[in-house]
This record gives sequence, structure tokens and C-alpha cells, in this order.
Amino acid sequence: MRACAISLTAIFLSACAGQAPVSDSAASAATPAAMVPPPPAAGVATDATRAANAALAARLPLDEQSDVEDAGRGRIGFIDAPAILNADGGVVWSIPQFDFLKGEAPDTVNPSLWRQSRLAAEHGLFEVAPGIWQVRGYDLSVMSVIEGKTGWIIVDPLTSVETASASLKLVNDTLGERPVTGLLYTHSHADHFGGARGVITEEDAAARKVPILAPVGFLEHAVSENLIAGNQMSRRSTFMFGNTIARGPAAHVGSGLGPGLPQGTISLIAPTEEISGRGTQRVVDGVTIEFIDAAGTEAPAEFMFYLPERRALCTAEVVTATFHNLLTPRGAKVRDALGWTRAIDHVLETYGDRSDVVFASHHWPTWGQENVESLLTQQRDIYRYVHDQTLRNANAGATMFEAAEAVEEPAFESEADAFNTRGYYGTLNHNAKAVYQYYFGWWGGVPAGYNALPHAVTAVRYVDAMGGADATLALGAEAFEAGDFRWAAEVFNHVVFADPDNEAARNWLAATYEQLGFQAESGAWRSYYLVGASELRNGIPSLGNPQLGNPEFLRAVSSIDLMDSLAARFNPAKMTGEPFAVNLVFPDRDETVTLHVGKSVLVPRRGSSAEAAVTLTLHRSVFDLVLLGRTTLPEQLQSGAASVSGNPAMLAALFGTLDRPDFWFPVVTP
Repeated sequence: MRACAISLTAIFLSACAGQAPVSDSAASAATPAAMVPPPPAAGVATDATRAANAALAARLPLDEQSDVEDAGRGRIGFIDAPAILNADGGVVWSIPQFDFLKGEAPDTVNPSLWRQSRLAAEHGLFEVAPGIWQVRGYDLSVMSVIEGKTGWIIVDPLTSVETASASLKLVNDTLGERPVTGLLYTHSHADHFGGARGVITEEDAAARKVPILAPVGFLEHAVSENLIAGNQMSRRSTFMFGNTIARGPAAHVGSGLGPGLPQGTISLIAPTEEISGRGTQRVVDGVTIEFIDAAGTEAPAEFMFYLPERRALCTAEVVTATFHNLLTPRGAKVRDALGWTRAIDHVLETYGDRSDVVFASHHWPTWGQENVESLLTQQRDIYRYVHDQTLRNANAGATMFEAAEAVEEPAFESEADAFNTRGYYGTLNHNAKAVYQYYFGWWGGVPAGYNALPHAVTAVRYVDAMGGADATLALGAEAFEAGDFRWAAEVFNHVVFADPDNEAARNWLAATYEQLGFQAESGAWRSYYLVGASELRNGIPSLGNPQLGNPEFLRAVSSIDLMDSLAARFNPAKMTGEPFAVNLVFPDRDETVTLHVGKSVLVPRRGSSAEAAVTLTLHRSVFDLVLLGRTTLPEQLQSGAASVSGNPAMLAALFGTLDRPDFWFPVVTP
């Protein structure tokens, strides 16, 4: 397995078939192709981009040193190797991949993002406070380590088994070897649980009764994002995190939330307890931990926690050194901005004057009670600001896009100590749209938009109305030369969706996306634009079809949740017979699940059905391998590992109704 989530296949490296061509009348009116110049060379910032980046650099105090000092403070060790490798010797994480982040920002990178990326790339083992350390810079996320009475309490074991294992080795080599005596998942995103088996095995945890604590709803939501909605989310994650492009000044420079995603193995060990409430206490290996439920903020299942004996507050991913996403570009359930700001205000009011340090699951800590309170206040206010101002404009009649354009940068964002509120990951524009969606849905209220035609249809008509493809390209090129890249992207995109094989249109749109990426302050926006440009120029990567899951992940997934992921693959067009039911018996889990296959839906239920047409008996671990394509059902039947009673043809009928979606579906073309 080389993937998960953040989405299970995020780190792995159609609908408009038969569309009509541009009409003859449009072609006859088109501007001659010779009049449309070629776009500029790839990797070069235009004058407009250089000017925009220079203007931002002049406005912000980019030389402010407090973040620089905090990002490097307390370093006591680092991984002295060129790379973190997997069991086969493949590179999971190249240590020097971000060494280019030195000196002044080049013209091809937003200078504020360059600063943030340089800080996030600081790597090593850092002391946060007595008895608390962090390993940073070897993954998208941060692994925190708390000294217990007899061992290490690990908080958020990174994205992959390999990076987590290497990080724990760094801790043991530097501080002295101790067993893992507690494991905390702060929330249900895979960059905070995927490395679990790199710090402890399920068998060891069970034998030593090691507590594995997670927020209430953790397992449900981890499955929901990574399996049920995994293919779409993971494909878009390759854009958002820049997995398929190089690292460098004209490519990926960092996500804004952290350096990037590793290419390792995702695992999951199910929690022994899911914790709810605010103020709920547990003692883990002699350490008192006070949990603060923050569900529905950055993740649908999330907690922060306070260590009273050490006057330390962990804000998970609710408060980090950036303005976060209320609706991530990879796709997820939209987040509650008001609930988010209330959760921050709760910890500010309850723990602000009792905390000497605040540390999180990304970025670097903040020290000093006054600085802690300032950080929490600024973070609370930025989410409150985008929430309230979006609603103020929406309630006056603004549509989603109008409301987003009206939400301007707040005054406190320009203060020297408020870089943490800048849009290095989420942005004001995108988050305003998320607030609008949270309350009003995707529709802006204009009747013409409620049942609008698909873009692949309207694109042809737009191009026709603008005088044909060449005339439309000329219009886009004029906008590009004027530095009006948002309009240029819209114009060129019409041509690409009207005629995906139009090479000039693809190259112009790629050039436009590139300039938008070069100007983006958000690492996620930058990577999304630059991956889009790459796919327009080079086509969709041919990197195989990643699997949504692996045995280590699936073994922690309940059988009913796994069946829900199958139901999301059910294709009614492939259901040609009469409805039937299938019993699945999993002796290794003492579970039976029934799949009721109807004309339009597949409905899983716990338990067996006396009306089932067929019963399949096999270990769930073997069934997982069948789903992953690592074995086949006939092979398991022949070996005796599986058995069937009833009509075996109905098993073929069941599996025949399930789609296997391609991972590398088009995104920037129809």
C-alpha cells in the first residue's frame, strides 16, 4: 500500500463523451490561428506575476523573526540519512527535498508562502517543554511525544508506517529507548493515524493493554473519508498536495500546512476508547490528560487536550500556524466555522491563562502565556470574521461568489505577529464559499443556476457565441497579457471543455494555471494549479490504479462500514436480474452481514437472512484481500479457505454489480 488521507490514495504516485464539435458558423467567424500567439515558456513568471508577488512582499513584514526562532527552537537531533526508505528500499521521504528553500523568494513563488514553506521544512527532534517533544519535517504532520512514567505517549503517529517508525527511532536514539505506553489520535484524518503500526503493533498494544484514545466518532469518519468517498477525494488530493510534480521553485514548495505527503504505507489500529466531552480526564502512564471535544471543526471527529501538570495545551489541528480550510480542495464534509471559533474561544477562556506553551499537530509551538493567548485570539477571530462577514453579505442578497469576493483581508492579518491567520492552506475566498455552502448549499439562489447545463455542453455554446475557438483563444490571450489570469482561465477553460484535443487551448490554460499558482499564497492552491498545468501539458500520469486501502487499514474497519463502501460502488445498470440477498459469514470476527441487492440499491445489514440466495463463509481478513485484488474468490474456494452454500452464481451476480472506478480520471479536461 502506498496511500491514504488524508485520503487513502492521496500519496499515490467519460461524462461528456460524444460532445458536439464547434459549429461551422463559429469556425468561419474565428480569428485565424496565426493571430493567436503561443503562450510563454513553462516555469517563467510573467511581469504581472512578478509585480503581484513584489507588492505582497513590500506590504508584509517578511523579515519578522519570532516564527523563525520558534520553528528552530529546541532542536536536539535530526535524521542523519538521505532518505526514509520502505522495506523494499524505495524512497518514502527524501530528507533534502526542500533544501532549495533558501534565500529570497524567486519570482515564481509567492514570497509569503516561501517564508511559510521554509519554516515548515525545518526538520528534526525538538524539545517543546520538559517531558514533551515533537518530530517535525518528515511528513505533512507532526508527531508529538510525551514522557510518561514508564514510556512514551505518542500523539498523532504521522501518515505512514515508515515515517513514524523513523521518527520514533530518532526519539529513542536521542532520548533513550522506552516502550510506547499510550497512543492518541487527535482526529480522523490519515496523516494523524496512518503511521500507527510504525510505533506499535496491534498485538503488542493488546498484550500490554496500551490505551489508544481517539475522539468520539473517530472510526466512523476515518472510514467515511478514506473508503466511501475515497476515489474522488484521493484523486483530487494528488492535485492539492502536488504528489505528481517535482519539488522546486517552479513546482511544489510545500502545502502551507506542512512540507508534503510521504509515499509510504498507511495503517490503522482501532482505538480502545473514543472520548467525548470537554474536561473529560484520563491518566495515561501516570500523565493526566484533559480532553476537549472539538467535533465538526477541522475534522468531524477531533479533540484537543490539556496537560495540567505541564501547563501545556495541544490544539490538534484546530489551531495551527495558518488559516485552515473550512472546505478542503480534496473534498470533505463542509466544516462549521461558528463551531470552530467557539471551540477556540473555549480553550482560550478555560486554558489560556494556564498554558505556558501551545503545540499542535502541524507547524511549531508557541511559548509564553501572553503569546499563547494572542495566538488563540487571532485564530478564533479569523474563523469568526469569515463566518460573520459571509453571512452579513449573504443575508443582504449576495450569492456564494459575490459573498466570497466581498470578504476582504481583515486588518489584523497585516500585523507582524499574525502570520498564523494568513491563507497558507485555506483562504478567505474559498472559506467564505464554504460558509455559504454550510448554510445555504451549493446553489446561489439564481434560478438559471439551479438546473444549469453541464459545462461540457455549455462550453461548446460559449465558444460558438464568442466567434469560434481561435477568436476565444485570442480573447483569452489578451486577458493573459493584461495579467487578468482569473478571466483568462475561464475563457481558455471553455475552449478546452469544448475541444479537449485543442493543443493551443491546453497550453494557454496550462500557462494561465501556472501564473495563478505562482501568485498563490496557499500551498494547496499553488499545487492544485500547477498539477493542473502539468496534466494539461503532459496528460494524466500513468502510475497504475492505486487501491483504496490495504490489509493493515482494512482490518481496523468494521464489517458493516466496509459493506457501506461496497454499496457506494453499486451500479443499478449492472443489476439485470431479480433482487436477492447474500449472507457473508466471517468466523474470525464472529460476524455475519447480509447484503440485500435490489434494483437500485445495495443495503447492508448486520446478521443473516433466511431468504439469502447464497451464503459465503471465509475470514474477513481473506475477504479484504479479495476486495484488494490480492487473491480471488475462486482461489480461496479451491483452497478450502472459503465455502459456499446455496447458489454460487449469485456471488458472481453480486460482484458483477460493483464498479471499479479508475483512479486517474480527468479533472482539468472533460
